[in-house]
Amino acid sequence: MLELKELCFKKDNKMILNHINLTLEDNKFYCITGPNGSGKSTLAKIIMGLNKPTSGHILYNGKDITNLSIDKRANLGIGFAFQTPVTFKGLTIYDILKIATKKELTKKEACAILSKVGLCAKEYIDRELNKSLSGGELKRIEIATIIAKNPHISIFDEPEAGIDLWSFKYLTDIFKEFNVEKKGITIVISHQERIFLLADEIILLENGTIKEKGTKESLKKYLNTTCPKGGKNESNR
Repeated sequence: MLELKELCFKKDNKMILNHINLTLEDNKFYCITGPNGSGKSTLAKIIMGLNKPTSGHILYNGKDITNLSIDKRANLGIGFAFQTPVTFKGLTIYDILKIATKKELTKKEACAILSKVGLCAKEYIDRELNKSLSGGELKRIEIATIIAKNPHISIFDEPEAGIDLWSFKYLTDIFKEFNVEKKGITIVISHQERIFLLADEIILLENGTIKEKGTKESLKKYLNTTCPKGGKNESNR
């Protein structure tokens, strides 16, 4: 269980997150959505430890992790997929998957993971993870590292951003699998209606506060006004 208690985040004298109180339970898929600039990505980064809250607390299974470093949170079982994936010059895709699993990983096992995100393993397994890869390829590889790591809490920041519709089908299939098989918590920051349909609960942020939360059906009137049908690939704070 993940608990956010009175979380606030202030930057440049502006309140980005304002007293967020939220309980995320195991075995559930959550989608966090809202207008551009509502604080969605900031909230995700605070959970991962990329940003530190101005005030408030984060509890993971009853333990206060508010001041824990990123690597310690990762060791506890929290994984994060960036909206814009990072590259690592000199490392191959096979290398990064081995690092993610923290154990010996055969090329056959690595290939099976890559196939889940729609990549032909023979073409990618030994490629360097650099800027020669397209945005969609990098996005799918980063998601493959989350699958390889299998964290208890998986956070995906706008996974649809910068990818084509064909690639998006693989994303929704992956999230369906997460929804059925994972015993932990899956959090997806998204504007996409097709991801809303997969969520156990949708959390609507607006102006740094939780405006509503519930199922797609219960939030229909809010989603129609704040998130245009089909969604937008926009960034936010």
